[in-house]
Amino acid sequence: MRLLTHNMLSSNIKGVTSGFPLRLEVEKVVEKQVDFNADFLNNMFVKIEWKALVDASRAMGYADLPDQTEPSMLDSDEFLKKFHHALLELHLEEGALICPETGRRFPVNKGIPNMLLHEDEV
Repeated sequence: MRLLTHNMLSSNIKGVTSGFPLRLEVEKVVEKQVDFNADFLNNMFVKIEWKALVDASRAMGYADLPDQTEPSMLDSDEFLKKFHHALLELHLEEGALICPETGRRFPVNKGIPNMLLHEDEV
């Protein structure tokens, strides 16, 4: 599961008011090469919750993203390459996503998060 996906997931358990961002429990991270596309990154930048991306990338062992950003950073190739790597090339292969409010664990196996709810959570 890419951090791009993680940045758009939230816990949908009945009664949860703050299900974002899901915390990561990391067992295995895989890096997969992806073609660099600056236009894609520029378009995604405004849609990304930056703090959630930074926290998730650090949980996966990647600490090269700055704590805060500003749009002018998109003019830097160095910044774009770090953003690209964190967003698209780091994959949570094994682990779990954890609801920040309830602590409910959603397993991630072979890079696929299982976000199915139990009957009493719907």
